[in-house]
Amino acid sequence: MPLLRDMAGDPGIVDELVAAARACSAEVARLPAEENRRHIAVLFMAGLAAFERLSDPSDDDFAEATRLGADRAAQGVPLSALLSAVQAGRTRAFEIAVVRGRAAGIRDEVLLEAALEFDRYAGALERHVISGYRAAELELRRDGHDERAALLRRLLGGEPVANADLARFRLHPAGRYHCLVSAMSDPAQARALEQRWSSCGGLFGTVEGRFAGLTHRPPADDTADRAAAGQTGPGGLPGGLVVVSPAVPLAQAGAAYAVCVDALGAAVRFGRHGTLDAVGLAGEIALTLQPHLAAMLSDTLLGALRQGDEFHRELASTFLAYLDHGQRLDRTASALHVHPNTVRYRLHRLQEITGLPPVESVLETLRVWWALRTWLDAA
Repeated sequence: MPLLRDMAGDPGIVDELVAAARACSAEVARLPAEENRRHIAVLFMAGLAAFERLSDPSDDDFAEATRLGADRAAQGVPLSALLSAVQAGRTRAFEIAVVRGRAAGIRDEVLLEAALEFDRYAGALERHVISGYRAAELELRRDGHDERAALLRRLLGGEPVANADLARFRLHPAGRYHCLVSAMSDPAQARALEQRWSSCGGLFGTVEGRFAGLTHRPPADDTADRAAAGQTGPGGLPGGLVVVSPAVPLAQAGAAYAVCVDALGAAVRFGRHGTLDAVGLAGEIALTLQPHLAAMLSDTLLGALRQGDEFHRELASTFLAYLDHGQRLDRTASALHVHPNTVRYRLHRLQEITGLPPVESVLETLRVWWALRTWLDAA
């Protein structure tokens, strides 16, 4: 059906389904948006493919639905919240199909027939989501993983925990622990990473869709070794970005987790990799949390620059590199592989075009650096 093919080719539909799912379920909304998008995109495409075949769907058509249920169980999302999100996405997909079908002149009786078929498929999809969730839930309960993850979520959520519960998992109430949060969201890969880091001691699990933990000592940064081996993440797994807090008392674990989540977002925003100290990202965190101020600053200081002008981008990139290299012409020229006089000329031209004042103090340097970075990233 051309309508289905058009929907399959529209990436905006997945965005709408993600928004609908996140809007109706707070627990699902706390997961990283890309984690929601990953599953919804696959479910949506599998559903359209099953419709186009005009045959009864097989278990293979629901493999991703089963995996969705299993992943959300591992991530600690309640089944009721998961089903609310699935049903919200289902309703939104149906609404879009009806609106587009009528706009395309498809008769109501044809749309009704398709709606009945859609409802049958959606019902089967939900049953497979539930089946995957229940099966994973049993497995997690069998090996005690759900109890460990539940305790970790309570600690990182700032909830009080009895000493007896801490002792069961070898946590000392007077101890100090590093909080760590990883960009990794895939539960299967998170379990492998948990096994890799178990030697560090502590408690690991999936919290709000991200692999996280409390540990006596932070994992070593083996970024260089992994890069030499052609690996993309810790232990060869994708998602090789981890932020680690200083050691804090368990009563401050929730605050440390919040800082790590902000640090993770800042590290992604600034293209950082490896195992990073959350405190070392203090500047990036502060800047990332003020996007509206960044836009105002960029417009105020660099309003005369044109985004589509490659020469203006070259000037901005050079000035940013100049600030990144201690405002040293020789170091900047070496980094850009140009003559120092070229750097000097570009700095002068950018100041002529924008009216930027001389950069002499720490705060002036910060404002100009932030404006340049925001302007260059806006393209």
